[in-house]
Amino acid sequence: MAKPVVAIVGRPNVGKSTLFNRLTGGFTAIVEDTPGVTRDRLYRDGDWRGRTFTLIDTGGIDLRASGAPLAEQTRRQAEVAAAEAALALFLVDGQSGLTEEDEQIARFLRRGGKPVLLVVNKVESFTNFTNGAHEYLALGVGAALPVSAAHGLNTGDLLDAVMAALPAGGAEDGDPDIVRVAVVGRPNVGKSSLVNKLLGAERVIVSDIPGTTRDAVDTPFVYEDRHYTLIDTAGIRRKNKIAAQTENYSVIRALRAIDRCDVALMLLDAVEGVTEQDKRIAGYVHEAGKGIILILNKWDLVEKDSKTLSKVEKQVREDTGFLHYAPTQFISALTGQRVHKIMELVEFVAEQNSRRVQTSVLNAELREWMYMNPPPGDKGKRLKIFYATQQSVQPPTFIFFVNDPDILHFSYKRYLENRLRGAFGFEGAPIRMIIRQREESA
Repeated sequence: MAKPVVAIVGRPNVGKSTLFNRLTGGFTAIVEDTPGVTRDRLYRDGDWRGRTFTLIDTGGIDLRASGAPLAEQTRRQAEVAAAEAALALFLVDGQSGLTEEDEQIARFLRRGGKPVLLVVNKVESFTNFTNGAHEYLALGVGAALPVSAAHGLNTGDLLDAVMAALPAGGAEDGDPDIVRVAVVGRPNVGKSSLVNKLLGAERVIVSDIPGTTRDAVDTPFVYEDRHYTLIDTAGIRRKNKIAAQTENYSVIRALRAIDRCDVALMLLDAVEGVTEQDKRIAGYVHEAGKGIILILNKWDLVEKDSKTLSKVEKQVREDTGFLHYAPTQFISALTGQRVHKIMELVEFVAEQNSRRVQTSVLNAELREWMYMNPPPGDKGKRLKIFYATQQSVQPPTFIFFVNDPDILHFSYKRYLENRLRGAFGFEGAPIRMIIRQREESA
């Protein structure tokens, strides 16, 4: 299920990043202390009162800056924000007051027709704000909500307003029998070329200019009598590398594509190796609970000897330690080398991420695992695992009932995950483990 996207928009220096960190800092979906899952990004999943959403921290809209036709860029960014996000948080500065730039941004947002929440930041006295709140009505986007992002004042009320403005509930995307495959990665690693090879036709424009693909393009096709949808996404750039304002929203489309997919083909450049941005993108796939395959493209450009493949694979495993469960494939989208093997892997990983284990079988294995390696203790108290059950699939999620969750060391949790994989597979699928306390007498 794709999470609704909320975009924070406004001119520079109104506190967008501060508000972004405040709204997601205590309610993010990133709960794992796992090496390699990088958290410094311009997007983050948030949760408020049981509902999740993706918050985007956009670049400031500055009409005074020099460079390309800025009026057109500003208009385009606002229009794309209105079209792509389910809700725009229009942030203005309560200390400096309204500016001409604020009024122009408001006009663009009004044209979009999507919900807008006007948020006045840097408000330290809500009594004084009430007396002057009428001036913000002139923007024509509704009543203003005052906050202080720096001090966290009124941000709970803002989140309540966000939840009220977002569409209720949410529907699954399309036919559940169709496997959705997202091709993701940073710009210019060969995503569009790979899509064209997989489809056997020039369905997507290919260019050696990074950032050619702006939209997430869905193409249905059939492989071995099974229906698939291939999603070619725009390359995801680091925040300080986003030059054109519209590329912020290419990122939104790519993240939404990941949320919609069942399996992600994480494309890497075999020549350049794994970069920090690769880890960020792969980390989002991991956190979203999607099946993932690491695809090393441009293998034809790598100088090789008999040990090259094993050396490169070892390095990739070291650089993406949190994806130890992901299969790898070395290809050349240009020549078609090994591309034919990808769909077999996709089908396999989709099945692994949907695999369900019977409770009786799981607990029979669990008793064997605990016999082979007894649970640890702490300060004279030994951990007892009473039983386990699989809660859900996509990703495979297991609940372990124990006497005291605090003494379940992360190393024993890792041992249990390794045993789960050894017994049942789950290759290419992230495993979620929930530890719950249960009294012995229960």
